[in-house]
Amino acid sequence: MNNRSSSSAKNYFPAPIRTLAVIGLLYLFLGGVKLLESGIKGLGSDFTDALFGNVSNPLVGLFVGSLATVLVQSSSVTTATIVGLVASGVVPVDSAVPMIMGANIGTTVTNTLVSLANLRNREDFKRAFAAATMHDFFNVMTVAVLLPVELLTGVLARTAAGIAGLFAGRSDLGGSFNSPIKSAVGWLATGVRDSIEGLFASTKALGVALVVLGILLILATLTLITKNMRVLVADRIERTMNAALAKSGLTGLAVGLLVTVAVQSSSITTSILIPLVASGVLLVRNAYPITLGANIGTTITALLAALGAGAVDGLTIAIVHTLFNVVGILLIYPWPATRYLPVRLAEALAEVATRHRSLALVYVFGVFVAIPAIGVIVL
Repeated sequence: MNNRSSSSAKNYFPAPIRTLAVIGLLYLFLGGVKLLESGIKGLGSDFTDALFGNVSNPLVGLFVGSLATVLVQSSSVTTATIVGLVASGVVPVDSAVPMIMGANIGTTVTNTLVSLANLRNREDFKRAFAAATMHDFFNVMTVAVLLPVELLTGVLARTAAGIAGLFAGRSDLGGSFNSPIKSAVGWLATGVRDSIEGLFASTKALGVALVVLGILLILATLTLITKNMRVLVADRIERTMNAALAKSGLTGLAVGLLVTVAVQSSSITTSILIPLVASGVLLVRNAYPITLGANIGTTITALLAALGAGAVDGLTIAIVHTLFNVVGILLIYPWPATRYLPVRLAEALAEVATRHRSLALVYVFGVFVAIPAIGVIVL
């Protein structure tokens, strides 16, 4: 009876209504990014320099990106915010690259927390914790390789700038480009700004209000988009993932990418995998390529935000996010010697955590909270 009532409530709104709601929420999400950008510009260079000046240190940028993502439980929110910061000129592209990498590490905390729900059952927990932490290991390995390379060569930023320039039809960096999305959401942002401007005594106070409104709108809309998309595709996700078991790793990558684009959250995709692996329905190694596909799929949010902002630099950092995840997969997954290294490390950690389960809690707090927080404070 309860299950029937729950299902009925879940499907109260028909699919066409939910689809229209998602389109409207996407518009509001892009409006939130534009409000954030407008508010940041209104704060003035002295305020923003004091607030974000330290992210020029790449390690601080990395820790800020990771910690911010842990706090809001969404890399999509973090990357959309970073796009806004870059588009407004507050954070240069080079400083934002480590922040994007940090967001990739921070996003894995959600499925690691989900795995802790299996602490009472030894075997279930071992499988679940391995499935969760292989994502951690993969992203940390990718950052360990690509961050030094990027600092030495700037290859990701330069490649992304070239692609953004081609898209925007200009050869120079910076500036803006004509985007119908930018024009559409600009009307909303301007309307909000004009309607509340008289309530504030200074430009900085108005800027703070617009930043707060922008962040709240980004958080609220992404949450509602995710919930609606999950309802729309929830019945298909598990079947699709299980169907990928009989296929190749590339099929798993494609499934992870498409599901994540559909639900607008890599955390949902990877968190769905955890109970499947814990129950033995899905092997850790079969869940692995789906997780990697989710890494690419999650970059769609930053790309949408960049199109809404209409700034070449904002588009550049969004493309950096995509390149980072694609290159990370190309560096590790195609080669037999390294392909399953994150899985083997995760299984070894899960073995230890199963014997000493308190270490799992120490691991989560240490990696996702203590180390980034100490890094931000000390550096």
